[in-house]
Amino acid sequence: MRTIREFLNSANQTLSTVAPEDMVYHALTIMAERNLSALPVVKNKELVGIISERDYARKVILQGKRSRETMVSEIMTAKLVTIKPDKTVHDCMAIMTERRIRHLPITDDEGHMIGIISIGDVMKVIMDEQRFMIAELQRYIAG
Repeated sequence: MRTIREFLNSANQTLSTVAPEDMVYHALTIMAERNLSALPVVKNKELVGIISERDYARKVILQGKRSRETMVSEIMTAKLVTIKPDKTVHDCMAIMTERRIRHLPITDDEGHMIGIISIGDVMKVIMDEQRFMIAELQRYIAG
């Protein structure tokens, strides 16, 4: 079973963030440019929230707000669930399923964010593990 640390080492992830005082439009621009569906919100190097396309849809569009006039802090999810790098990808799946979230910040022992994992990342890792296991079983059966 693959750990989150192993995922991070293989993902070659460039971490993009926004500040709580940034405008939502700025966050959306970054997400579009980097093909992301969520961004961690950081203030003074501390993770304070996450903003997602879902936050935008529900808290800006549906409420008639304007992205150029709304700060990230007004719509971000501030009550965060995080995971440590020594946990497994299966632990991620369990947390994401239970909490109904699609992005999980990864934090070190000091609480500093070192990465983020999405439900798509988790599914890819699990599918790769299953493909490997099937191939091994087929080799074993074939003798």
